[in-house]
Amino acid sequence: MEDRVSEAFAATPRECFLPRGARRRAAHDGPIAIGHGQTNSQPRTVADMLRLLEVRLGDRVLDVGSGSGWSTALLAQLTGPEGQVVGVELEPNLVDFGRRNLAHFTRPWARIETADPERLGWPAGAPYDRVLVSAEARTLPAALVDQVDDGGRMVIPVFGTMLLVRRTRAGTEVSGHGGYRFVPLR
Repeated sequence: MEDRVSEAFAATPRECFLPRGARRRAAHDGPIAIGHGQTNSQPRTVADMLRLLEVRLGDRVLDVGSGSGWSTALLAQLTGPEGQVVGVELEPNLVDFGRRNLAHFTRPWARIETADPERLGWPAGAPYDRVLVSAEARTLPAALVDQVDDGGRMVIPVFGTMLLVRRTRAGTEVSGHGGYRFVPLR
């Protein structure tokens, strides 16, 4: 039996989120350039991150580094219409690209916003049940940890290691889950 992440992948084809000339490579299990120094992440890596995140129906989710919009659309599939997903992206051309791609799917509970270069995430909508970061930080950014609600989870690559950050009433728990490479978090 397939899990919810596999079902989200089936309902959200990667090729719909790639530049026209790269769509024939959608089945490639590796990162694919989408322009502006950014990539559409390796499917296996995205699946690993989503499984760590454990998105539930109805969750409020922040997607940092939404790029082509694929991760935002996957997260929206996982939250269902009871949820809310906000993707943020710094590169204006990718914001437009991601919005166009997301518009092909009937998931109005998801949107992509232009990130503020002066602050990480989308603090105006915080706190979030889940935060996915698809860019590598040098250290764990407190500004993003602060946007995770009590009982919430964040998955973020930090200096080559995928971290799962869990917020509890007692504090923050951090665990490492393998080595990964990403474009840098700006």
